[in-house]
Amino acid sequence: MLGDDEDVFDSVTWESPAAPPNDIDYAAPSGPGYRQSTSESEEGRGPHAPKWEGYLITAVKDPVKELAETKDAYVSYLVSAKTSLPIFSTPNPSSRRRYQDFVFLRDHLAKDFPACVVPPLPGKHRLEYVTGDRFSPEFMERRRSDLHRFLQRLARHPTLQRSTLLRAFFESTEWHVIMHQHVAHPPGPEASTGVIDSISDTLLNAFSRVRKPDERFLTMRESVDKFEEGITVSERLWTRVRNRTNDGGVDPGEDLTGDYHDLAVAVQGLGFLESGITDPLNHFSNTLLEFSALMRHTTHTTTDPFLIHLHSLLSYSHTNRAVLKLRDQKQMDFEELSDYLSGVVAERDRLAAIISGHAGSSGLGLGAYLKDRVDALRGADDDRSRVERMRKLDTKIKELQDAVATAHDTSDAFSDEVLREQTVFQYAKEAEMKEMLGNLADGQIEFYKAAMEEWDRIIPIIQRIRVDV
Repeated sequence: MLGDDEDVFDSVTWESPAAPPNDIDYAAPSGPGYRQSTSESEEGRGPHAPKWEGYLITAVKDPVKELAETKDAYVSYLVSAKTSLPIFSTPNPSSRRRYQDFVFLRDHLAKDFPACVVPPLPGKHRLEYVTGDRFSPEFMERRRSDLHRFLQRLARHPTLQRSTLLRAFFESTEWHVIMHQHVAHPPGPEASTGVIDSISDTLLNAFSRVRKPDERFLTMRESVDKFEEGITVSERLWTRVRNRTNDGGVDPGEDLTGDYHDLAVAVQGLGFLESGITDPLNHFSNTLLEFSALMRHTTHTTTDPFLIHLHSLLSYSHTNRAVLKLRDQKQMDFEELSDYLSGVVAERDRLAAIISGHAGSSGLGLGAYLKDRVDALRGADDDRSRVERMRKLDTKIKELQDAVATAHDTSDAFSDEVLREQTVFQYAKEAEMKEMLGNLADGQIEFYKAAMEEWDRIIPIIQRIRVDV
């Protein structure tokens, strides 16, 4: 546990030098999600403000094809970390894991921490903007990058970063044993099959709505809607930009890189016809070819990663939306149970009024009257049957009262967790947006600098051309 006067990584700035794809710089992640501060005084801290106990910086690198010549071939990745969390036995844990291990980690973290926004994993087979089989270098690098981002998101979370399963994922040399033990003995209590589970599906259905919505969560949902709308529009626009810049030759009329290449070939052909200016035109043709290659390079190194990150961020936001929806379900469970309890209590009071000879004072209207008539036709209108039904209803009322109290406590506790979770998600989102847009800006700056250098070199050559008319 860090002391109250420490502020780990407080001096880390947003800027970090670019690192090669498989040589992860542990100091690179920074920003709100990695500001693992425990020095803030309790004064001024909200009840739902997150608090980290240390830092966890993760990396996924070195994809290796295992069992290469067999039908059971798979890719393993080196996962490593640098941490100050007391739950880890070493400050630099590492191990090799395959994709299925990441799937197990993600699925069981989602089960163990239902109120947490557990980040999604990339799809098993389909990766955007990547061609080739799953053992191709490009595919493995894309997957490595996505898995690296997945662990970064876990590391930013003050609860998930301290989970025993995540610790075992980095440290255990017997991961398969850990997986079997975790399945056999999950950390949380088993789901109880009580009165809530016995209620008909028509009572608790997916189409119900919260009767008394909390304004805080309505505001959160509106914020999520606007964020996802902005991400979707950005993804659509940048996909169009990418396709018009370099679509891989699917539609030549939409491929600027192809147009510059064709223009270069035409200029080179013109140079053969104009013998007096062949050399300058060849220089100009080479510049066009360089510019075309530069655009293609920028697409692969800047635009494609940006689009992939946008799509990943959208999936992350969908997971956050699912947690908000689950919170609504907890509140609906409480509201529906409360209504169900009220109906059972009203039925019990009606029977008591009939036995006391005050049936007319029950005030339950036509429905109760019809029920009495049906009971009379069934021969169930004698006092003994009513007393027996009252006894059963009293037992049911007691069960429902306990269930309502439990549902109320669960709903309140879940709401508090979700409020904390939204703050954590906001930190993580800000850090990722900063990183994503910073990488896009860096890539665009690099592109324009290189393009200016290319054109600056050719301009004096073109200006020296003299054509006699």
